[in-house]
Amino acid sequence: MGMMTEFKKFAVKGNVMDMAVGIIIGAAFGKIVSAFVNGVMMPPLGLLIGGVDFSDLAYTLKEATDGAEAVTLQWGAFLQTTIDFLIIAFAVFMMVKFMNNLKKKEEEAPAEPPKPSNEEVLLAEIRDLLKEK
Repeated sequence: MGMMTEFKKFAVKGNVMDMAVGIIIGAAFGKIVSAFVNGVMMPPLGLLIGGVDFSDLAYTLKEATDGAEAVTLQWGAFLQTTIDFLIIAFAVFMMVKFMNNLKKKEEEAPAEPPKPSNEEVLLAEIRDLLKEK
């Protein structure tokens, strides 16, 4: 079996396609959460702390000179990214928990007893007829 044939078998499996869709949706969800954190959550939080914009928070290691830019540690951007991650992780946790609860309810629902086969129905009819005689 050639490598291309093997790759084609792998690529068209359902799990790979599901994973690809999940990655695309996850990336879009990440952008939504980033916009929410940067545009909605962080401004009021910065205002509470004293008008701080977290994305601009940095520690300067070396001041800028004529020929070089300043060397800084951008810890504010790291803080915002960490908050993004925590919100995404919590949202995914809640979604998985919801799906597990749905699965649990399906498992707990009592299954209908199987219907008797045609032979059993006929035998029951014969039994009932014999009892009448």
